[in-house]
Amino acid sequence: MEVDGEKSDVEREEEDDESVTDVLKDRFRLSAIPIAEEEAKRNGMEISAPIVACIVDLAFKYAENLAKDLELFAQHAGRKSVNTEDVILSAHRNEHLAATLRSFCEELKAKEPQSERKRKKGSKKDDKATTSVVDISDL
Repeated sequence: MEVDGEKSDVEREEEDDESVTDVLKDRFRLSAIPIAEEEAKRNGMEISAPIVACIVDLAFKYAENLAKDLELFAQHAGRKSVNTEDVILSAHRNEHLAATLRSFCEELKAKEPQSERKRKKGSKKDDKATTSVVDISDL
């Protein structure tokens, strides 16, 4: 809503969000197009530009939905930031992917120096949430 030719704070914020999304989408596209083309080439296939654009758009929408899910998982656990348990939980419908993510996280933890692993002790609520998130195979 414009008042005396000026845009409201809400309108400016919406425009900023749209421009940030557009920049992210463009950068995602620039990164994903060569990957799709290389995979097609590696598999001995040809891929047309409209198909590549469709794949890139689908992948971007998937990434947006994944980001929203991860944010909701963290909020539900009472946290402000996403952690590895949230990522593993997001893959609960694909057991192979969940298992791969779990082993990847374990490898990262094993490589992490012991001093960096120690953090401030969180509340018992956080400890319980972490334990229940890791056991997603029961879902």
